[in-house]
Formats: sequence, structure tokens, C-alpha cells
Amino acid sequence: MSFEILAEGLQFPEGPVIMPDGSVILVEIRRGTLSRVWNGKIEVIAEMGGGPNGAALGPDGAMYVCNNGGFEWFDRDGLCIPGHAAKDYAGGRIERVDLSTGKVERVYDAVNGDRLSGPNDIVFDKAGGFWFTDLGKTYRRHRDNGGLYYAKPDGSKIVEAAYPSIGWNGVGLSPDEKVVYAAETVSGKLWAFDIVGEGQVQAPVPGMIGRCVATQTDHVFFDSMAVQANGNVCVATIVKGGITTITPQGQSTHTPFPDLLVTNICFGGKDMRDAYITLSGTGKLIKARWPEPGLKLNFATYA
Repeated sequence: MSFEILAEGLQFPEGPVIMPDGSVILVEIRRGTLSRVWNGKIEVIAEMGGGPNGAALGPDGAMYVCNNGGFEWFDRDGLCIPGHAAKDYAGGRIERVDLSTGKVERVYDAVNGDRLSGPNDIVFDKAGGFWFTDLGKTYRRHRDNGGLYYAKPDGSKIVEAAYPSIGWNGVGLSPDEKVVYAAETVSGKLWAFDIVGEGQVQAPVPGMIGRCVATQTDHVFFDSMAVQANGNVCVATIVKGGITTITPQGQSTHTPFPDLLVTNICFGGKDMRDAYITLSGTGKLIKARWPEPGLKLNFATYA
């Protein structure tokens, strides 16, 4: 698939959000910033520290960011690669960024007294609450588990919807908002959870954490995601770099891109067929024409 390079030299970009003025706001995880890509320029909106990861516009117009707390970093064969928890890692958090001032506020850093480990991706529902994943955190000899959570942006409520996972990454909602999807990184599986109430999902059958929608025949890692208007789920895929599109029935197709660490996709444009994709290993943001329109996100304004 052909594409246009919108920005280069980014320090592990993730979480792209399309703005009505045509700019793209994203995080640079290694740099620790929320940044704006605009006419080939890269401008820092906020210095966040740690590891800013998934981002989404909230009902108040602020940007809500999952901060994983930071990674160790490696440069190998021309690629930027995240590793275990950073030496100064002190836990994960959900943060709010005022886009007009760059002010950063911490909204959550724990649930039920348990510290968040590595919040990763976020999506708002129509009611103004948000689902987010916690990837967990890895260390040299052990790891923290991850989970799926629901919260209110005003800091009044956070609940644990599903736990534990070996690392959920991308999160997305079905068009009717009856299902929340989570992509599991290490296993390369897409999971689905039937929503039965505010922050509540259907109890799984014994031995399962949710509904397994799809696994892959190749060894891949799953990263963040976006949902198409037709309900198919587009999951950024690492190792076999590209976007894996999965139907709700579990059929998978793959669109390759030239980076082993393809980490995110979001949609914009008048017909919602402009796909903005982060090639994080090589530090690029690209734009491609997608065969299907993406699902419009709640509280986003499209040009």
C-alpha cells in the first residue's frame, strides 16, 4: 500500500489523534512528550515524563493520556526498541493535558488500592467515560499483570473490568458500543468483552478471561487498534510489521508496512478513509488511503 510520510525523527510515536485543523497530536514515548505534527514540523505541547502512550480527546476538549511510567530503550539495526521498566519507573497513571496551556494533571494512578502498572490505550464511550488497558510491566526476572479498566474523566470513578492479562495493549469499541475489544501483545490474540453495564463486562466461561476472537498463524505481537465503521478491528502488528484487520467472526487479513514496530492506526478525512499510522521503530508518522472508512470517535472533531 502506498503512503505519504508526514513526519520523521519522532522518538517512538504512538497514540495519534486527528485534529480539526489538520494537525496530528501524538505521544513520543521515548521523549516523554505530547507532541503536535503540523506541516512537517514537530511541536511539543506538554512535557509529561514517564512513558506517555495511548491518547484520546475527552468530552471537555482535553487530551487524556495513558502513561506507562517509562521503558528502558535500545537502538538496534536502525530501530528504536522498548524494553523492561525504566530505572526511574514509579508506576503508571492516567493524565489529563490542557491543550491550550500544556498543563498536565494526574487523574488516576491506582484502582481499589492497587497501583496501575502500565496504562497503554484509551477509548471514550458516548456517555463520556473511557475504557483503558494496562499492559502491565516487565522486569528482568518477573512481570506485573495487566487488566482492562473503565473510568470517568473527572476522577470520580475507576473500576477493574477484567483481570489479569499477560498484557492487553490496544482497546476499541464496536460501533454499537456493546463490545469492548482488547489486543493482547505477547500472545497476538484479539479479545472481546460483552458490555453489560457501566464499566461491567459479561462474566467469562470458566478458564477464559473473555471471548477470544482471533489468533494468528505467524508469531506476532499486537499493539494498538482502531475500529472500522463496518465493525472490523484494525490492529497494529509488530514483528510482521503492518496492520492486521480482524472481523468480529475472527477472519484476519494483513497489510504490511516497512517497519517491524507498527504500533497504531487512526482514521480521519471527510470520508474517514485517511489512515494515520505510526511506524515507531523508525520514528515516522505516515498517511495512507484505507479501503474502508474508520469509525468516528466520540468527542473528536473531523475536518
